[in-house]
Amino acid sequence: QVQLVESGGGLVQPGGSLRLSCAVSGSIFSISNMGWFRQAPGKEREFVAGIRWSDSHTYYSDSVKGRFTISRPISRDNAKNTVYLQMNSLKPEDTAVYCCHTVLATMTRGPGDYWGQGTQVTVSS
Repeated sequence: QVQLVESGGGLVQPGGSLRLSCAVSGSIFSISNMGWFRQAPGKEREFVAGIRWSDSHTYYSDSVKGRFTISRPISRDNAKNTVYLQMNSLKPEDTAVYCCHTVLATMTRGPGDYWGQGTQVTVSS
């Protein structure tokens, strides 16, 4: 069983910052990548940012490039399967449910997609 637990969402004023966290647990054999998607009311889910696990290469959507930073902690047993999304200079149009996503292989199954439940980010004055 693989679980993704997100935290860090909330209400922030335009121009403010938030940091999201996503921790993956379970019988993980290997992680290919981790990332974040978001879905605003009435809109389709869109990719936000991702990080390749093998070399920590990062990639972003044009709408957040330069404002958001995805990262992973320095390898520690208690946080090695964690990804962060630092969101700066937030705009009202960043308001959405942010979902953590990963592609990983477990001890009994090849690579597959896994999703978190999502955390609400609201940017409003």
